[in-house]
Amino acid sequence: MSATDYLTQARELLAASPIVDGHNDLPWALREQVGYDHTQRDIATDQSAHLHTDIARLRAGGVGAQFWSVYVRSSLTGDEAVSATLEQIDCVDQLLARHPQALAPALTADDMEKARAEGRIASLKGAEGGHSINNSLATLRALHTLGVRYLTLTHNDNLAWADSATDAPQAGGLSPFGHEVVREMNRTGMLVDLSHVAATTMRDALDTSIAPVIFSHSSSRAICDHPRNIPDDVLERLPANGGVAMATFVPKFILPAAVEWTERADANLRAHGFDHLDTTPAAMALHAAFEASNPRPVATVSTVADHLDHMREVAGIDHIGIGGDYDGTAFTPDGLTDVSGYPNLIAELLHRGWSSADLAKLTWHNAVRTLRAAEDVSRDLRLSRSPSNVKLTDLDASV
Repeated sequence: MSATDYLTQARELLAASPIVDGHNDLPWALREQVGYDHTQRDIATDQSAHLHTDIARLRAGGVGAQFWSVYVRSSLTGDEAVSATLEQIDCVDQLLARHPQALAPALTADDMEKARAEGRIASLKGAEGGHSINNSLATLRALHTLGVRYLTLTHNDNLAWADSATDAPQAGGLSPFGHEVVREMNRTGMLVDLSHVAATTMRDALDTSIAPVIFSHSSSRAICDHPRNIPDDVLERLPANGGVAMATFVPKFILPAAVEWTERADANLRAHGFDHLDTTPAAMALHAAFEASNPRPVATVSTVADHLDHMREVAGIDHIGIGGDYDGTAFTPDGLTDVSGYPNLIAELLHRGWSSADLAKLTWHNAVRTLRAAEDVSRDLRLSRSPSNVKLTDLDASV
């Protein structure tokens, strides 16, 4: 078959089993770029000059369900972090209200299937970092009531109750309160997201969670030795847990040569007063100037496929998915420049011999099954376990 034939077959497959993408940072980009002024970044129109995401490109990419990240930076703490998370949730709700023909609110696996049948993009919310709950299980439940269906336990910095992948070890994984957060997430029906957390935290969460976990945007550490990725021993545990690891596209997490380059580029941003995660036009102009004199190692579709090949081998086809992290990264792989690029990845996997049935699991069925299983666990737990009202200081004596 020719490359064109593989691409045609990929688009046909995605029409039947569209992409469930685990992580898109559009809400934060809208906050940073235009202060949530949706008229300035109307995703019903072409936003390719400013964003990785708009409705036309989501449709071109075969996206059928999107977890919109309601992320806030971990430099925000306490009630400020909670308020900013509420603003992010409101941003997603405004998007859904503005674009009802394209975006369908979704809280459950059934909602995802209904949206697919209607030809709309199921829209779910995921909170990125436990700082968003300010050590409060009641706040965790409130976020669930507002539609949040996963919580990433940490972002780039440790919490008192959970270690991050990119911070110095502190709790040694999950503290006693951290284990209680996982138990309450199981009871509430919120997916435990283990992207960004330390490997010790991954293992502790798997020891505690009786519901399937997810990695909303993490790839294989065996292929690219970055702490944000998943070690093989953790991938090997996913079949028993029932969860799903959703491979990300961020070059510094998937291409070894990009790791050192990104560290230097991030240092250049910080030296000029920018946060290393900043993707505003001014920050991107600084990146472009740095890149002009420091050529950037470029990831490709094949780079991502290498991760998926390995993750399938270790975890099994029933436990992998896709989480691109669009609009949350300054750089993307060639062929996966924005959300329209998913067919290129599916075409590459077809070329590598992946079956249509396996690809349908990767794109749609695994993620839907995982959410449904978490709902089932929650339904049972609510019959036997009351809401937990314990506080951090009740369980963590060192705090």
